[in-house]
Amino acid sequence: MTNLKRWVLQHRPVGDIKAGDLKLVEEPIRDLADGEVLVRTLYLSLDPTNRIWMSDQDQYMPPVQIGDTMRGGSLGIVERSRSDRFKQGDVVNTGLGGWTSHVIVGGAMLMPAPQLPGVPLTAYMSVLGATGLTAWFGLCDIGKPQPGETVVVSAAAGAVGSIVGQIAKLKGARVIGIAGGKAKCDWLVNDLGFDGAIDYKNEDVGAALDRLCPNGIDVNFENVGGEIMNAVFNRMNNFGRMPLCGMISTYNDDGRPTGPTDFSRILMHRLTVRGFIITDFLPRAAEAMAELIPWVMEGKLKWKVHVDQGLEGAMDSLQRLFTGNHDGKLLIQVSPEP
Repeated sequence: MTNLKRWVLQHRPVGDIKAGDLKLVEEPIRDLADGEVLVRTLYLSLDPTNRIWMSDQDQYMPPVQIGDTMRGGSLGIVERSRSDRFKQGDVVNTGLGGWTSHVIVGGAMLMPAPQLPGVPLTAYMSVLGATGLTAWFGLCDIGKPQPGETVVVSAAAGAVGSIVGQIAKLKGARVIGIAGGKAKCDWLVNDLGFDGAIDYKNEDVGAALDRLCPNGIDVNFENVGGEIMNAVFNRMNNFGRMPLCGMISTYNDDGRPTGPTDFSRILMHRLTVRGFIITDFLPRAAEAMAELIPWVMEGKLKWKVHVDQGLEGAMDSLQRLFTGNHDGKLLIQVSPEP
């Protein structure tokens, strides 16, 4: 019988995540109880929120406890089942199955993974998974871009940002993306159809925004926080909307991140700033999928996945989120697809 491998939280990171903060352990797989399912992990999602879950800061879910399996979204295949809902060979979404080679879970907690002709399994961890839902609800429900308005997206070459920009274009908006490096900026403009891109590593972001957004900014889809957020926020128009999806530039900092330097702008320009977490919208997922699935099937949405191999390298892979050394959605392939 194959053993189960899982990463457990050993210490709460201080600053950057370091070796020893998590530990890979191996143990026998226990027998199933009635109603339970053994799922072998195929793909593990790595996300900026992993860093938040490791901390004990105020957050939207309970933090991962010391000694517990590291939390993370995963897609897997049923190896054994004592549930009437699933049989061996079914591909399932485990929700937050965690950083583990196998997970034992009650059948009621699993969702069958949709499988569309010609669409790879990795799509259900990206454009047709939580990534796509995050992009759609953040932009369409909170940002509400109107034809001709200007939308700015930070971390625009990332998993969520790249989908956000394309949806905004489909809704008739002008889209400017902010990303790190010429190659990523070229991809945004040449392949995804953005109207412009700013290389924050080699350009003055404020000056570039003044050049590319001469009429101001109506929607700021915020993924980064810090100085980039400040530059965009300070150029928002009356009645602008700011879906606050993430602040990855601050997640490894000690202490609480600062907000916009000109907070009064919210009042003077009647801005709407709303933080959101995708779990709040999951009961309405069908609304987003009604648009996302046809766009994918018709080739109107493009996406990238960066797939590292092996659960053992999860700590190194996670660092890619903070260095930008990946394109699109970051995944680990834990075991072979069926």
